[in-house]
This record gives sequence, C-alpha cells and structure tokens, in this order.
Amino acid sequence: MKTLKIVVLLLALSTSIASAQFTKAELQVSGLTCALCSKATEQSLKTLPFIGDIKTDLLHNIFVITFKNGQPVNFDQISKKVQDAGFFVNSLKTTFNFDNTKLADNSFSYGGDTFQVISGTDKPLNGQVAVTLIDKGFAPKSVSKKYAGQLSSVSTGKAGRVYHVII
Repeated sequence: MKTLKIVVLLLALSTSIASAQFTKAELQVSGLTCALCSKATEQSLKTLPFIGDIKTDLLHNIFVITFKNGQPVNFDQISKKVQDAGFFVNSLKTTFNFDNTKLADNSFSYGGDTFQVISGTDKPLNGQVAVTLIDKGFAPKSVSKKYAGQLSSVSTGKAGRVYHVII
C-alpha cells in the first residue's frame, strides 16, 4: 500500500512538472538560399534530443518545431545548431504552457534557466502563451537594440542562463 502511494505521488508530481514546459517553437532562419540549405539546417536541428518534429516553410525560411514532452529545451543549443549549419537565427517565438507556473518579479524558471519578461504583463498567465526571445542570437539586432535599455542582468543565484523574453 505504501509503495502504491509513492507511485501515485510520483506520477502526480511528474504530470505537473511536464505540464509546465515549452511545447513548440517557430524558428526563422536567415541566410537560407535553397532547399538544400533548409534540409541541412533541419537535419542539424533533429540531432537535438528534445526536438520531436520539424515542419519547414521554405517560402518564409521558418521551421515549426515541436518539442518532446518532458524533455528540457535548451535554446542556446538550437541557436548553435543553426550557426553550425552556416546560418543565423532571425527570430525564435516559442509557446510555453503556464499551467502550474507563476511569474515572480516578471520572471519564470524552466529547466534551471530564468526567463525575464520585458514589458511584463499584469494579467495572470494560464495555458499556452507565446513567448519571444529577444536576446542577441535569437532576434534581429533592431529588436535586441529596441529593448537594450530594459535588459537587466538578473542575478538569480542559480547556475542557469537568463533569457530575456517578451509576451
């Protein structure tokens, strides 16, 4: 009976942890000139363990990425894979499931990283919410420059990275 209670508790905890995660992303890549360039970038991205599926829009150079459930997402690895393929991330818009996640001081944590919300929202965030990364390497220079005065070096006391996002 005690073992059953422990299993049920672990299942409940893992379900609540899994619901608070990034579910998909829209990655726009600059520098793609042909279908072979797009295919090389897609193949590079597919090597990441947290990527489940990729759909490509060649007309707009966009990769719609679906993340694997329960796998922590690392955006720096996505950017590195694109750069290793010889291209640049032009924008990265992702969807975060805010169920069981609250903003504290206009930030939230995920996978050991902190996501600082610039131009924060006053309304409570629930369910699937679009989040756009605005740090250098994830957005055009004009966007990063626009928010440069609002970016802060948040010291969380944690070892993870601080990303700046807009909602």
